[in-house]
Amino acid sequence: MSGNRPSDSRHRGSQNRNRAKASRASSPGAGIKDQAKNTDDGKPGLAARKAAARLLATVTESGASLDGLLDPTGGNPAFTGLGPQDRLLVRAILLSALRHLRVIDAFIDELVTSPLPEGAKALRQLLRVGATQILFLDVPDRAAVDLAVSLADSDPRNRRFAGLVNALLRRIGREKESRLPELLATTPPFPDWFVSRIQDAYPEHTDPILRMLAAPPAIDLTVKSDPDGWAERLGGIVLPTGTVRIARPQGPVTAFEGFEEGAWWVQDAAASIPAQLFSTLEGREIVDLCAAPGGKTAQLAHGGARVTACDQSANRLERLKANLARLGLDVATQLTRAQDLIAPEGFDGVLVDAPCSSTGTVRRHPDIPYTKGPDDIVRLARVQRALLDHAAGLVRPGGELVFSNCSLDPLEGEMMVEGFLADHPAWEIKPVEAGRWPGLETAITDMGEIRTHPAMLAHEDPAQAGLDGFYAVILTRR
Repeated sequence: MSGNRPSDSRHRGSQNRNRAKASRASSPGAGIKDQAKNTDDGKPGLAARKAAARLLATVTESGASLDGLLDPTGGNPAFTGLGPQDRLLVRAILLSALRHLRVIDAFIDELVTSPLPEGAKALRQLLRVGATQILFLDVPDRAAVDLAVSLADSDPRNRRFAGLVNALLRRIGREKESRLPELLATTPPFPDWFVSRIQDAYPEHTDPILRMLAAPPAIDLTVKSDPDGWAERLGGIVLPTGTVRIARPQGPVTAFEGFEEGAWWVQDAAASIPAQLFSTLEGREIVDLCAAPGGKTAQLAHGGARVTACDQSANRLERLKANLARLGLDVATQLTRAQDLIAPEGFDGVLVDAPCSSTGTVRRHPDIPYTKGPDDIVRLARVQRALLDHAAGLVRPGGELVFSNCSLDPLEGEMMVEGFLADHPAWEIKPVEAGRWPGLETAITDMGEIRTHPAMLAHEDPAQAGLDGFYAVILTRR
């Protein structure tokens, strides 16, 4: 990734210092104070740091999903056993660490006089957790250092490195203003394989995409009606999709006005596009083949369609039902794999929001570059193709098939659909009408598909900019 640095070094230093401060201010842990209660070993906050280091290792070394580890009920016991404030802190540490892991590692490696001992993985995770707090979160440097040293002392693997931990983290605190801006400007934030895929697919937009993927996202809401009114009430703006965006939410979304009465639901602006591609919804029979957690299902039902929502996970289907109950929307549900659904009479419309690598959602799920890889993209593209082949057989004559996913990789989007059309000459792309998407014209491909990426929707306030990477296309029979 090129640095694109100004030639004047003084201007560059000022610009990068501002960027570093903004990065810390906009991180999900900004404003989170260290309010931990006493732990079982008597040191406030130590259990939270221990959990953060353990879970970071589970993600980066074992490829575990962060969402699964942080699930409030079924997550890792190291997380679920903590109190509410400690959980918030652990979540903030992990999200910030994963968004900036390469930068954090580069900072650590610059300061050590010799490489960390081979196999000292636990030490590396401990240092990452401490550095994340110092560089990107609203935790006092002294507290971050003190707890990191205590954590080292409590672990037989790291006890002999307690002095190193103390010296290294203190130095990071002293030198963050001078070193961090340059590292942010020149160090790709994610693993090489991920950066290479972005470079290959988006050579003209690589740097802004990577910068946006490393920034915390805003909260986007799909509202049932009156987006302008809800934007005013909630302190947001209205996007070209009709989405209400709240850049700096105060408190949990469950406390927002309109939540209890089901006036809106959380859904990224890009994720709201596929359900809007059907030419009409009122009175049509539409099946959502991979429906949970139900944002697109809700759009279809609210638009007047008679919806059948399918999912192969009983837990996810129950979550969908709960979400739709809050919204006051009624749909039929089926617990089934999408490729096993049999419907001889077919449907007027079929939505396949297919399982994918989710590389377009790295802003929200920064563990993805560490839990997925190129082989997963190839494998998932095959799964998507099988789903698309089956879905084509569920569409009535004159009906529409909308395929979408939240991957940035063309192998899971444009190239996969190209292969489908080559093997199914009776099908064609129904081009998206640019007039329906003012402000998103650049997201419409030459073939009439939708392709969004995180560097779209520029805004003078960086917190209001960007959206998830998504691919969507309308397919019909000739």
